[in-house]
Amino acid sequence: MSEIEDPDDRDISITAPKTWATGAPAVAHALQYSLGQTSVRRTTLTLLNINQAKGFDCPGCAWPEPGHRHRNEYCENGAKHINDEATSRRVTSDFFRRHPISELDQKSDYWLNQQGRLTEPMVKRPGSDYYEPTSWDEALRLLAEELNRLDSPDEALFYTSGRVSNEAAFLLQLFARAFGTNNLPDCSNMCHESSGAALNETLGIGKGSVSLQDIYEADLIFVVGQNPGTNHPRMLSALEETKRNGGRIVAVNPLPEAGLLRFKHPQKARGVIGRGTAIADQFLQIRPGGDLALFQALNLLLLQSEDERPGTVLDHAFIETHTTGFADFAEHARKVTWPDILAATGLSREQIEQVHQQVLQSKKIIVCWAMGLTQHKHGVPTIREVVNFLLLRGNIGRPGAGVCPVRGHSNVQGDRTMGIWEKMPQSFLDALEQEFGFTPPARHGLDSVDAIRAMRDGSAKVFLGMAGNFVRASPDSAVTEEAMRRCRLTAHVSTKLNRSHTVCGETALILPTLGRSDRDVQAGREQFITVEDSMSEVHASRGRLAPASPHLLSEVAIISRLARRTLGDRPSIPWEDFETDYGTIRDRIARVVPGFNDFSTRVTRPDGFRLPNPVNEKRFLTPSGKAVFTYNAFEMLQAPTGHLILQTLRSHDQWNTIPYAMNDRYRGIRNARRVVLVNPDDLEALGIADRCEVDLVGVWRDGVERRAPGFRVVSYPTTPGSAAAYYPETNVLVPLDSVADVSNTPTSKSVVIRLEPVRKGADAWAG
Repeated sequence: MSEIEDPDDRDISITAPKTWATGAPAVAHALQYSLGQTSVRRTTLTLLNINQAKGFDCPGCAWPEPGHRHRNEYCENGAKHINDEATSRRVTSDFFRRHPISELDQKSDYWLNQQGRLTEPMVKRPGSDYYEPTSWDEALRLLAEELNRLDSPDEALFYTSGRVSNEAAFLLQLFARAFGTNNLPDCSNMCHESSGAALNETLGIGKGSVSLQDIYEADLIFVVGQNPGTNHPRMLSALEETKRNGGRIVAVNPLPEAGLLRFKHPQKARGVIGRGTAIADQFLQIRPGGDLALFQALNLLLLQSEDERPGTVLDHAFIETHTTGFADFAEHARKVTWPDILAATGLSREQIEQVHQQVLQSKKIIVCWAMGLTQHKHGVPTIREVVNFLLLRGNIGRPGAGVCPVRGHSNVQGDRTMGIWEKMPQSFLDALEQEFGFTPPARHGLDSVDAIRAMRDGSAKVFLGMAGNFVRASPDSAVTEEAMRRCRLTAHVSTKLNRSHTVCGETALILPTLGRSDRDVQAGREQFITVEDSMSEVHASRGRLAPASPHLLSEVAIISRLARRTLGDRPSIPWEDFETDYGTIRDRIARVVPGFNDFSTRVTRPDGFRLPNPVNEKRFLTPSGKAVFTYNAFEMLQAPTGHLILQTLRSHDQWNTIPYAMNDRYRGIRNARRVVLVNPDDLEALGIADRCEVDLVGVWRDGVERRAPGFRVVSYPTTPGSAAAYYPETNVLVPLDSVADVSNTPTSKSVVIRLEPVRKGADAWAG
């Protein structure tokens, strides 16, 4: 099969943004991409098994399956993602003989992904510019020897992406802690860490509290800082059900997103031949970072309404019985001023008061959010203020109400539950010690940002990545790449080629693994894995396809074999049993992780089981035993004159760092990714013409110029004073040290930039 060409953007096409999402075009695009990757038979097999009770869980997002699931329980992007993994294209040792690493490093993310599935272990030896084939024994021996020659276990980093199963995640953290370190950075550090930090502090658990049934029953749902139409499209089906049950939806976002305007359900007649369903009853086009001020305004209005009608607005019984800190919160909340609120949000007072009236008319309220809230310096205070808002009227711990952070990875929440966290509580470490007979290290490890700093500074020397694309997902691209290249050894457990394989340590390993859709047979017996979705539902996932190569190992097998070679028999952990029978892993999880009692039996049910959430029993695992009202300082993002606030985002044809095409259908952009969306009034004020070519220049306090060159300006209805562009191309602009308070999450939604035109003769401004 001939290699895919690297596309260019010379044929860029811009049309008006769509005002609705999904419908028949989504089905057509999903099938077109899927059939371009593999055969009709394999496409049919994947689509009939994805998200089914006896099939495999879609790796595309963490949105849960409904109890009565459709035979076609997938979305456009899920279908594209699973068939991207099931592709018939293969990357063999011959491919690596033809392409030196220095050449691959110049290729686009799209090109690298399109080459196909990895088929055998590869090694880059010191001084070489080529990967060459190696055996599993040799690859794992190299990695184990490098780990064992470190001066300290804390010189090793064990990174995890949310694609990893519960079983593999549990084994990885067990191996890392038996080795002697808590250095377990993960993808959550870069996205929803702010959610976990805020919810742990205020409610005592870092997870959402709602179920799909709660979504259906809610009177009012806020969808804040997220784009369901692209990032988790099946959420639109749930929101449609909310609307049909009489609920209302408020969308809060700097960009008008098609899926939140109108949804055409592709499996319903009204979605194919009708107008579909209008989703947002009110759209608040907010300034980036203005969500904190918005919820402070709503809380002020609730307090004032209570003053006017004592005893009728706030849930005093709930506040007095189940919360602490209300008086200090209320005193602080009354000090926020309307000029500050309007400046921070870019909204009118009338818009905010209209939302307030909807709140007063609603008994059951849910707030959903994603990275539009978490990836700001004040992301944690913003989510704490969301919790304040819900606590005021008792919208925590009852049906149809609660907090709903929407995760983007299939099992990112499950990985955290399994212990993938650099600072797991002592109770978890004690349970590991009791079960496995060794004392885990108590000292907190490194998260993703601190891991990059450690590699940069030479205090971390070995990097093992389980799935994901760490180099491209991380901030400050030049710093991250230089940090990775300083390692003695980098190893990546992967299904497909990506940029992390081209940014190498002195020695580098590619360890190819089974995909979610691949059949997993160990010691002659078919295995299954488990995952946890955004709403704490745990269920089984069984691959159905023949593996892409006979040389692939499962993630569980790779970790188990590496652990045996690295640790020997210290401590006495049955790694070989874990590799051959995943049920033995689940038995140990049941004895270590709360809520997983009788794991192996309960997970065989068609819909699995839901983990208990103490919040829904009005039990709050905080020091006081109550939910905590907090007071959060007013903060407002401001850019100097002549500058804009940039948020990074995905295109519609993209999964995480990997684009499937150069298009963004809902935003009307074709054949281009290096584009920057800017409000037309801002372009006029800056004297820059639509379609002009510019460099994006990051401005931050360290005085270092961060530049993303060669972007095409697109006039677009963004919030005035803001801009938007795709990641990972713009990660270079996110400073490593620009992070959220408390959570250390990169501030990818609040990057101050200026547009610097690329002059090309007399028509520099012509576009």
